[in-house]
Amino acid sequence: MSPFRRLLPRSLFGRTATGLLVAFLVFEASALAVVWQLVIRPLAERSADDLAAKIVLAAKTWVELPPETRADFEVELAFRHDLELGEVQDRLPDPAPGGFLSDLLVDALSRRTGQDIRLKRGPDAGWDWLEIQVADKLLRVGFDRQRYALDAPMAALGIFLLGAGLTVLTALIMVRQVSRRLGWLAGLAREVGQGRTPIRLPETGALELVELTAAFNRMVEEVQALLENRTVLLSGISHDLRTPITRMRLALSMLDGADADMVARMERDLMEMNQLIQDMLAFARALQTDDGQAWELNQVLSDLAEQARRLGPVRWTSGPACPLTGGEEAMRRIVGNFLDNARRYGGDQAVDLRLICGERATWVEVLDRGPGIPAEQREAVFRPFYRLEGSRGREGGGSGLGLAIARQLADARGWRIELAPREGGGLIARLLISHDT
Repeated sequence: MSPFRRLLPRSLFGRTATGLLVAFLVFEASALAVVWQLVIRPLAERSADDLAAKIVLAAKTWVELPPETRADFEVELAFRHDLELGEVQDRLPDPAPGGFLSDLLVDALSRRTGQDIRLKRGPDAGWDWLEIQVADKLLRVGFDRQRYALDAPMAALGIFLLGAGLTVLTALIMVRQVSRRLGWLAGLAREVGQGRTPIRLPETGALELVELTAAFNRMVEEVQALLENRTVLLSGISHDLRTPITRMRLALSMLDGADADMVARMERDLMEMNQLIQDMLAFARALQTDDGQAWELNQVLSDLAEQARRLGPVRWTSGPACPLTGGEEAMRRIVGNFLDNARRYGGDQAVDLRLICGERATWVEVLDRGPGIPAEQREAVFRPFYRLEGSRGREGGGSGLGLAIARQLADARGWRIELAPREGGGLIARLLISHDT
């Protein structure tokens, strides 16, 4: 992956926002350069040149006027043009702060007079002063910086930047709304994939979003209808198959003189068929959630451990209360399947049942000392009817639906099942319940 791609955000909003910001920054920089060169700088140069011409003309007029009329001329300059003019008695020592317009004015004055003009700071705040030689007189001219400041182009530039900023902000808000809708759809799609029924989305907004939301709502309804039809179909098959299986078992029990070993094998086959039907029905109903009643996890695990001890040793120690809401039957079936697999494949070794009840998450673990499951097959065992070779083959018992049902039940409630190797040999079957979901 290139460094540029690595720097890009991963979300749609982040990438769109980055693209918009980069595009607008390039546009703003280009537009600002053009406006500066074609509008602001020419206006500033013209304004500075006009002020320089006015100052030079005022200074020359003052020198040419009779001494008795110069005072009236100075008053007229002050009231009409915000210019103060008079003969220099003592030179000002402090230079005035520089600026864009000040530099242009100094250049224009120096060009018009042929003198080295410098702006200086005077007694009045907000005024700049300069000293200019006209004939045999050294004159001082002061002007108000605020009056001669170039405000209009700067205000236009500010409005331009404000409009661009509002455009970017509006675009980001609209993209944020679209990305939120898409993220919402992605989250609800995960719920559908886990077998849950999400809420129906409101079909509002832009035409494309309305069409997408409507298609999603139809998909949810069709998926739920398919799941319900599957449950009904498998329930009917289960009911229809159990009747002939029962008749066959009854017929086998009434046979006289038949080979006892053959009869026993047939009865085992019929029992396995019946168990397979029950497991298929449970798998079909795995997506159906139960009510949200409160229950206590320690008590449920104690009951499951007591039942499992009838078939083999189980190490379990009940701890502090761990209350949960909803999913009690799902918990019994998932942990029961873990315990059954651990007993079946763990040999004569004791099975460990552990509970870690935290504030943000709860872990239920079942640990055995069996042969374990290879890493490349730990996800495949959750597929229906999938069996491993060797010690976890069909001869070990089971229909191949136990872990598939457990995964379906966990996904339907937002839980997570993990299979991991146990230190020293064996397998850890872990159920994680996040309290943030």
